[in-house]
Amino acid sequence: MDILYLLIPLSVVLVLMILAGLWWAVYQGQFESVEQEGERILKDN
Repeated sequence: MDILYLLIPLSVVLVLMILAGLWWAVYQGQFESVEQEGERILKDN
């Protein structure tokens, strides 16, 4: 039971870090041209 006092806060911190990383990626434009990148690999340079 004592391990839950450690695991629950660690899992909350992990979720917050994941959400912060996703938020950063969205607002930095990482997902702006998803279709263009899919087409880029099909084109022969």
